[in-house]
Amino acid sequence: MVKFEGKNVVVLGLAKSGTTIAKIIHQLGAKVIVNDVKPEEKCPEKKELEELGIQVICGRHPDDLLTEETDLLVKNPGIPYTIPLVEQAILLKIPIVTEVEIAYQLSKSPMIGITGSNGKTTTTTLIGEILKQAKRQPIVAGNIGTVLSEQALHATSDQVLVSELSSFQLKGTISFRPNIAVLLNLYPAHLDYHQTIDDYIASKAKLFQNQTEQDYAVINAECEKCMELLPSIKSQVYLISTKNPVSQGAYLQDDKIYWQDDDNLVEVIDVKDVFIKGHNLENALAAITASRLYGADWDSIREVLRQFKGVEHRLEFVTTTQKKVSYFNDSKATNPQATISALKSFDQKVILIAGGLDRGIDFYELIEPFKQSVKALISFGQTAEKLKRVAELAGIQMIYTVDNVTNAVKLADSLSVAGDTVLLSPACASWDMFTSFEERGRIFKNAVHRFYRE
Repeated sequence: MVKFEGKNVVVLGLAKSGTTIAKIIHQLGAKVIVNDVKPEEKCPEKKELEELGIQVICGRHPDDLLTEETDLLVKNPGIPYTIPLVEQAILLKIPIVTEVEIAYQLSKSPMIGITGSNGKTTTTTLIGEILKQAKRQPIVAGNIGTVLSEQALHATSDQVLVSELSSFQLKGTISFRPNIAVLLNLYPAHLDYHQTIDDYIASKAKLFQNQTEQDYAVINAECEKCMELLPSIKSQVYLISTKNPVSQGAYLQDDKIYWQDDDNLVEVIDVKDVFIKGHNLENALAAITASRLYGADWDSIREVLRQFKGVEHRLEFVTTTQKKVSYFNDSKATNPQATISALKSFDQKVILIAGGLDRGIDFYELIEPFKQSVKALISFGQTAEKLKRVAELAGIQMIYTVDNVTNAVKLADSLSVAGDTVLLSPACASWDMFTSFEERGRIFKNAVHRFYRE
């Protein structure tokens, strides 16, 4: 464990992770100053931290907050590197890290790290469930909702941390080294934060930067950008593929999942016995591989695959109405590629509800998927007109714009006939109208249930 006693540490950003990390580092003997630009009345954590003897400054970034005596800046992952305070830290050559780096330094437990543009939460959850079934004592944490450093502080060597990791978190790592690193896919995302696709990919690739030949990397063979990273990876590489056999890893062939390792070929399970379908099979392959590498037995793997029904807001089945129309909530689809993957999961054209925060993309990559998979489009939010234009280019005849998700549900009902599927898969972040994709998804589900009760 790295020694924090006597260190001068600035924690930038309160919220859940900032508050937790401030407490931990303070307990370990560091002199901690917490700074958040939000006004004091919006920093409810301030009083609790000050009662512990931690200095908290809200409402501004003081010019003299960072000095040559500052040993470390722990930054909330969502705060960009372009704000003046962070730029000052770079000039002063102060190490800038996120909570994930601190968690690694604190932990006695081995770690499995999962990242990618899409599928992280489903894969992380599935690995956790498999390892739990196999009695491997997993602790699921990270970007999935539980603060990783808090779990890492108390984790023991016979437990394993299973952590979902974002590009924001990984960008702020230095020595972080997961025993098993899983990269699901790479698509342009969060470019408002990273500025360039190269920085985004480089941030994701930090998952592997400190691994050695004693560690494992799980890579999606069908992702070209992922495969381009192979020459820089020093750990043992296992591949996953939904299209072709692999010499080492898990793959899908003739509707069956196989595991190949050296000369050992195992038929894991028939797809008809697995509840999750479509692009989630890719996530299942990654979970199988990571779990098996950590020692999960085949019976545990098969049992969880048979029972696992997915994660809330990720192609989540909502209901089938008396009218025999099925509704699915895929609110976590915050980029076009996630929506493309969702559309591929259905055998027939869907009534698609999409739209949200405008990050400056044109959505033209959706034209072909719309042609193949969308019966009607109902758009909303800042990107409503852009998506309407894409639907027009795709030749869709039924195109509508509404002002909120509730009205989208009402309109979808009027457009649907028996056997139809209505899919919320926004292709956009939620922050133009909602506090989170979770709130968006819950409002959609509530609207569906309320509408059909009435």
